[in-house]
Amino acid sequence: MSVKSKYQTVLTLGEQIGTKDGYLEEVDGKLRIGGTVETQYLKNQLWDKIKEIGGADPSDIAADIKVEVTDYYHKHTVAKGDTLSKIAKHYYGEANKYMHIFNANKDTLKNPDLIHPGQELVIPFE
Repeated sequence: MSVKSKYQTVLTLGEQIGTKDGYLEEVDGKLRIGGTVETQYLKNQLWDKIKEIGGADPSDIAADIKVEVTDYYHKHTVAKGDTLSKIAKHYYGEANKYMHIFNANKDTLKNPDLIHPGQELVIPFE
């Protein structure tokens, strides 16, 4: 199995999330990939997939993933059934961090218990 085949799901994810200026090169059994993603959250998604395949410190891949927007962690469009706690659990792993999201969106949110489908929320860095 080639290294490119091994990491194909990483390459597919990169395409799905809109990686810009992406490149790929396989040299001497090592895969070199890179590009630019919109947010740190998307970069983390790629690294999580790399580690899922290659382990915590993979030696057969070198990734140079840059981030376009550094003002916030990500943006989230509210879906039916979302709550700030559910969104916080998704991005931070802890539902009780919902006030981080509320405080970053006070310009559009007046109550942490009232969000509506279609609203775009800034997800701040922890």
